[in-house]
Amino acid sequence: MKVLQSSIFRAICAIIVGVLLIYNPSSTVKGITIVIGVLFLISGVISFAEYIHTKLHKNDAEVYDAQGRLIVSYRPVFPIVGLGSVLLGLILALMPSVFVKSLMYVLGAILILGAINQFTNLVSVNKYSRIPLWFWVCPAIILLTGLFVIIKPMASASLPLLIIGWCLILYGVVECVNAIKIHKERKRIKKEMEARADEQSSAVAGNLEASEVENPIQEAETPSDTVEED
Repeated sequence: MKVLQSSIFRAICAIIVGVLLIYNPSSTVKGITIVIGVLFLISGVISFAEYIHTKLHKNDAEVYDAQGRLIVSYRPVFPIVGLGSVLLGLILALMPSVFVKSLMYVLGAILILGAINQFTNLVSVNKYSRIPLWFWVCPAIILLTGLFVIIKPMASASLPLLIIGWCLILYGVVECVNAIKIHKERKRIKKEMEARADEQSSAVAGNLEASEVENPIQEAETPSDTVEED
């Protein structure tokens, strides 16, 4: 029963998240960006806390010889990565929309430049040999995708979440159906095993009763045989 409950709970959570992604993907993108920013911020703060703690207690890590000369000295390195994590975390947490749009613009520009490069290569090759039409389809699709990302950056960022949302809903429904089916199948197998166990116990009991009935007859015949021998 606990397995059934955990499966259904997991499925319900997946369906809820999927509905949220489909109903309001832009807000979900911002929420995910804020969560990532908070994680970066926490990581950077921890790095700074370790740096400050080590700097305050650096004398504990120093080793001196018998003459009082310093042998080993540890100087903490300034956490540049931690500073970058803090800055990135603040940007993600405080300005999620700006970050998502900027990222979409960069991705769109990369797609457009890649498509233009492919077109250039195809044109140069087409001078010497005829290129089939379907070779031009892929760069055209990439170019149109890049333009769409540049024109509607938030819609482009939300599109993968829509796909993920529908997949999560499908997963949740299938998980519920499978959990119920598996639970019923286990109950059926358990009943069959209990029925077989009852049949086996009944057969054993019947054999014991039959042996008990045969034994008194043998015991009754044994004394007469001994008397005849005498």
